[in-house]
Amino acid sequence: MPNRYRTQKPVKTARSLNRKTIIWSTVVVALAIVALLVLPNLLQSESKYPQANRNSIGDPNAPILVEEYSDFQCPWCARFALDSEPALIEKYIASGKVQLTFIPFSFLGPESLQAAEAAYCAADQNKFWEFKEKIYFNQGAENSGALSDTNLERFASQLKLDMTAFRQCFVSDKYAQQVQDDLATGKERGINGTPYFLVNGEGPYAAAEVEIRIQAALVKIP
Repeated sequence: MPNRYRTQKPVKTARSLNRKTIIWSTVVVALAIVALLVLPNLLQSESKYPQANRNSIGDPNAPILVEEYSDFQCPWCARFALDSEPALIEKYIASGKVQLTFIPFSFLGPESLQAAEAAYCAADQNKFWEFKEKIYFNQGAENSGALSDTNLERFASQLKLDMTAFRQCFVSDKYAQQVQDDLATGKERGINGTPYFLVNGEGPYAAAEVEIRIQAALVKIP
């Protein structure tokens, strides 16, 4: 005899299915909105170059200012940028102790000059540091064409800069005088090679001395 008291499984109605669909759709939309709002901030906070502002990174109110004079064709400058700079950023700049300003000291020839001008044009789109890194990654022999106009434009394109704005800046020699002024000012401050550094206006110091000088300056801070 069939059990007439057997529990019957509820039948899923179209209304109950629709309600679940609406709930899940709402959840998905909410998660998407959160991702759009939160992820950009997370990415920004994890940037390799904290508080980048043109050719400076780090807190502008940091107690220590390190000014780096480097040539874009200098292999020792490339070594510092690619090997030593990341540790400096992590230890001193990201923590708010140091602001680092990169000043092109373009004394090795025409490709140094045009690379510096291009980097300043990239700074107009707040990509100076990424552009600098591109240059050093692709550095070749001095004035060999490694930093030709074509290659510099290629670096800008790879960084997804507004190429119309970049080309207008670059072709117009907008920063030609700035680059010459940087070179002259560096010489006035005792720079006679690259890379050399000033720490709170004192120096110049070689790359091997930078961290020692930073630590000495930190001790003097009340």
